[in-house]
Amino acid sequence: MRNILKSNDSHLFKQQPVKGRLSLYEGKMIHQFTHLHAEPKYWVDEQEGRKALLGRNESDTGQYLDYQSYRLGFRAIARNTDARTLIIGEIPKNVFCGNSVLVISGMTMISSCEIVFAQAIFNSFTLDFYARQMVSANINMFYIYQLSVLRLTKNDRNFNDIVQRAAKLICTTPEFDELAQEVGLGSHQQGVTDEAERAKLRAELDGMVAHLYGLTEDEFSYILTTFPIVNATVKEAALSAYRTFAPMFGNSKIELTQK
Repeated sequence: MRNILKSNDSHLFKQQPVKGRLSLYEGKMIHQFTHLHAEPKYWVDEQEGRKALLGRNESDTGQYLDYQSYRLGFRAIARNTDARTLIIGEIPKNVFCGNSVLVISGMTMISSCEIVFAQAIFNSFTLDFYARQMVSANINMFYIYQLSVLRLTKNDRNFNDIVQRAAKLICTTPEFDELAQEVGLGSHQQGVTDEAERAKLRAELDGMVAHLYGLTEDEFSYILTTFPIVNATVKEAALSAYRTFAPMFGNSKIELTQK
């Protein structure tokens, strides 16, 4: 089963939102930890979209489809010369996705906390550095599956600290109230929209993730230098957070698993 609408489904794309139509998400609409980077340009009739996703060989019996769940969206255009290469945003429920944004199917197989945790890892400088060694202009699931992604659960140290910080970045609108409740945040009203506070949370996440990967300060500092377009204050904040969390992590290193 497909979980995105392809270019040959373009006849379904409408330019006006009316009752019964759902937003079509494109890559330019998402950025790291946000689904609000740009407004939707197209909408799709829900029933027509369901038929396209199911294909000719499967009947629509009202079965639950991926577009009805929260998903991780990966921007497909991912140049290694841009400020960031891995750009992952949370996709709300009940929207369709076009082929400029890659989505992972079967997200209902893992918990909401694990989805939020995964986004923190994917959007880190550490994992982005690894991806930039492979990607030149575009990203596909072949690249994603090669990434060594940390896999922690609620029983692991630091898991909840990372989830709570990432959830505050993600859950900033009513579309994510259900996700906020599931991860213990309450509602989108506990999300953070102030840019300075968001920058602080992102720096803390980058510092924590670098420790989880077992990077030394010199190694993390070098990784940050490979992102020349990123503002120096952003990189300095990440390195400062790394130093702040050093006593908490010690020399701990989490085993890596390829997703």
